[in-house]
This record gives sequence, C-alpha cells and structure tokens, in this order.
Amino acid sequence: MSNTHELAQLNIAVMTAPLDSPLMADFVANLAPVNAMADSAPGFVWRLQDEEGDATAIRPFGPDVLVNLSVWRDVASLSDFVYGSAHVEMLRRRKEWFERVAGVHQVLWWVPRGHRPDVQEAAQRLARLREAGPTPEAFTFRQTFLAPDQSVPFAPVELLRESQAS
Repeated sequence: MSNTHELAQLNIAVMTAPLDSPLMADFVANLAPVNAMADSAPGFVWRLQDEEGDATAIRPFGPDVLVNLSVWRDVASLSDFVYGSAHVEMLRRRKEWFERVAGVHQVLWWVPRGHRPDVQEAAQRLARLREAGPTPEAFTFRQTFLAPDQSVPFAPVELLRESQAS
C-alpha cells in the first residue's frame, strides 16, 4: 500500500440503446445499489458523480458513452470490488447493455493522495495506454505497476554453506 499515492481508474462503455430505453432499464435499476456498494467497499476513496449520485449524464466521450471514474486505495481494493463482490454479476451481464469496445476501455494510474482526476486527465491516460501500452503512467489489471513511492523489498538469498551442500 502506498503512503503518498492512490489508484485512479477510468472505464468507458458504449450503450447499445439510450439510457431511458427498456433495454437499459435493468442496468439503470442497478446503478444506485452498485454505487452504494462501491462507496462502502474497503479501499474506496472517491468517484465521479453528478447531482443524481452517478455519472451517467457526464458524457465526454460522446452521447452513447458512459464513464466510470474513481479513486481507490490500491489495485487490490479495486480488484476486490470489481471481481470479488456482487459487482461481478453486472460485469457478466454487460453484453446486455453495452457494445464490445474495440481496443482498450479501462485505464489505471497512480495519483497523489487527495488528488481527484477530472475526465480530461482520465481521457489523456486512456489515450496514453492505447498508444504506448501499459506503462507506469497508464496501465491495466493485467499489467500493473507499483505506486511511485513503492518498491519491491529486497529479499537476500541465503547461500548454502559448503558443509550443508555436501
């Protein structure tokens, strides 16, 4: 866990129908419960939201693209929420509501503790990931990087004494 940094994440999703359509009704019905679950999840710090308590009206990537922008204590906290909570059921159903996005649709990056990224910063990180692949500035769950103040502890290897080797 980092003492000076938190993990920001952005994911985008292209809706298959307008948000107020019957096709999206189940997704919309689950927004508040899933957001409440995130808000109370261990390691959750902040999420982008409007007056309605979600970010569905914030559409910087186009009229059919929803954004989810949040900050977490670390990669493990975010991963536990995304893949280890009831949220995973929403992931399993995403094909009902969202088109398959060609290319990268999620990016992770470290921010100084207390910083709350805006959608422009998040869009720049997503573009960086799409252009350069995973780097310490923009990465994925599949290839993560340590926060700038973290390092892998050195674990010295004990050499066998000659007497033990024979």
